[in-house]
Amino acid sequence: MNNIQDFAAKITGNVERVIVGKRDTIELLMVALLCEGHILIEDVPGVGKTMLARSLAISLGGQFKRLQCTPDLLPNDVTGVSVYNQQNSQFEFRPGPVFVNILLADEVNRATPRTQSALLEAMQEQQVTVDGITHSLPRPFMVMATQNPIEYEGTFPLPESQLDRFLMRLSIGYPVFDDEKILLVHLQREHPINTIKPVVEGSQLSEFQKQVWEINVDDTLQDYIIRLVTSTRNHPDLALGASPRASLALFKASQALACLRGRDHVIPDDIKYLVPAPITHRLIVTPEAELRGHHAATIVGDLLNNTPLDLGSIAR
Repeated sequence: MNNIQDFAAKITGNVERVIVGKRDTIELLMVALLCEGHILIEDVPGVGKTMLARSLAISLGGQFKRLQCTPDLLPNDVTGVSVYNQQNSQFEFRPGPVFVNILLADEVNRATPRTQSALLEAMQEQQVTVDGITHSLPRPFMVMATQNPIEYEGTFPLPESQLDRFLMRLSIGYPVFDDEKILLVHLQREHPINTIKPVVEGSQLSEFQKQVWEINVDDTLQDYIIRLVTSTRNHPDLALGASPRASLALFKASQALACLRGRDHVIPDDIKYLVPAPITHRLIVTPEAELRGHHAATIVGDLLNNTPLDLGSIAR
């Protein structure tokens, strides 16, 4: 466990040289990394979404590619294409940008639904199928997709099946006054992204991900997770509740967070802290509830306050 904490601390420190004052967001990013999960970053332009992905890839010593999503982007532009080689009279597969460790799908909601769906198999199975042939993706593999929550013109909202593939939805947010002042000083000459170097061996990650599964989650806490997720399916303000994949996401994320915080077991505060990130983006609020000013985040907050926790035999 100490090795995992040291691994995450090195990455966090390196990323913080680029992304200032966002320790909580980076911690959740480490949780997703240990869970082999994917991240949807929904935020306004200019707050460092691309830099966050690049700095993570550099810290891991992995490959990074940015896929700029536009309406004319085709599925083969994502997965790759088979090209006929006249010299040997055979088709050769040319991998697309998805064959990378960290893929940034920038403004993913500007791609057409057909192109968005090209990411589904990659995100779930860590492989792509082109012309009937399956190709495995490199490990580790993470999709970090971004979208602007304000601008809707010319966009194609992600379908529920696509949203459900993201472990968590994060928001970086604007920096506070002092942190923005630090940014001004750091960016006077050279961008910090050009100065950071790999700080860990990315090959270690696979073993650490297996160790996370060994973190104990008491039966009482497992029941608590299920009750929280189930409560979204019966809420009158929700047209669509969270899927069983949401339960698994919250379960895995709580294990990873406990590990990062130096414990071999999950406590209730881990779950309560994590709930919004893996749950809210999977919910669809009814139009009537939206007119009353109810949103997924507020509904989840109410459910969290109203769902009892039977402590049972949990050691505190």
